[in-house]
Amino acid sequence: MRIAVYPGSFDPVTNGHVDIIKRAAKMVDHLVIGVLHNSSKTPLFSAEERVNMLSEVCQGIPNVEIRHFEGLLVDFVMECNATIVVRGLRAVTDFEYELQWAQSNRIVCPQMDTMFLVTNVQYSYLSSSVVREYASHRGDISPFVPPLVAERLKEKYN
Repeated sequence: MRIAVYPGSFDPVTNGHVDIIKRAAKMVDHLVIGVLHNSSKTPLFSAEERVNMLSEVCQGIPNVEIRHFEGLLVDFVMECNATIVVRGLRAVTDFEYELQWAQSNRIVCPQMDTMFLVTNVQYSYLSSSVVREYASHRGDISPFVPPLVAERLKEKYN
């Protein structure tokens, strides 16, 4: 069974994330979305809120499981019995950063491979930071996130 982990903060989940999730889910038997809880950062949404949003957004994808994690990705991947990490790439700068992590993780966990998916061009500019900035100024975020997420962002900023 091919089990993959797609890790991220997903604060909030964007249409770009959803695109990567749908594409990756077609390539593996089971896809675990790992929502990172980073204690050194203060996210807009709690880990539980992000897990819940992703669960709702991914409802129609049967082989997807949403979980939160803390600590090292390699530990979470082993805990999930996965051998593949999925990462989305928007630009060359993403590749340089992700390559460094993929190579480091492979040293620590030799059975772990990283699968890079190039973002669809329509989402190549998109990041959670851009979405939060627009939402904080009551900008139109409908092209960036699923409707459920847009509603949650509006609630947060009101």
